[in-house]
Amino acid sequence: MNLSIKNLIFTSSLLITTLTIPNSALSQTTGNPGKFDFYVLTLSWSPDHCARNGKRDVEQCGTGKKYGFVLHGLWPQYKTGYPANCSTEKLPPLVKQKFRGLFPNERLFNHQWQKHGTCTGKKPIEYLTLSRNLKYSVVIPANYKSPENPFRTTIKDLKTNFLSYNKQFTVNGIAPFCSDSGRFLKEVFFCYSKDGKPGVCSAEILKRSQKSCGQDNFLVRNVR
Repeated sequence: MNLSIKNLIFTSSLLITTLTIPNSALSQTTGNPGKFDFYVLTLSWSPDHCARNGKRDVEQCGTGKKYGFVLHGLWPQYKTGYPANCSTEKLPPLVKQKFRGLFPNERLFNHQWQKHGTCTGKKPIEYLTLSRNLKYSVVIPANYKSPENPFRTTIKDLKTNFLSYNKQFTVNGIAPFCSDSGRFLKEVFFCYSKDGKPGVCSAEILKRSQKSCGQDNFLVRNVR
């Protein structure tokens, strides 16, 4: 094989690799602890996760779990993109034990601390305390607590529903995201200022939310 053909193959492979990097990965940057603009509290809709990952995640999706909204994480954000993996500080096992049950499965503790918590500028116990406080400050609407049957909704109706229970938020402080090209509710972002007060999501997040749940309506799967 001559040199020009080898170069062509290498260049094509590099291009394919670049094109297949997910958008979420492209928005990550290695940041400095404490240097960010606002927080996103992400509550995942567990029935959607379990529909796609149930066999690989028995801890969260096993028979009888019946989880609805669960904590995915508390994520520092820039106005565009977000910092990740800001230090190598580890999450102490004793701290993790103090917050048992905060996440729906054990592996999320280390992952969320390493990727997102290290960028907050907080100690592990401070990060998990804030995560817990914000998670439980969000009131889940009655029809989302443990639906026995799936139902359809829209971005507007979901926001209206949550705002009726959470007067502290504004319409631009909540951003739902969908899976499977907008067919199913995946998770909801709640945006907070750096001091933990309900705030406004960035234009980037609101735009991605509209694109993610871009169909006329989407399905909220029932709990199992």
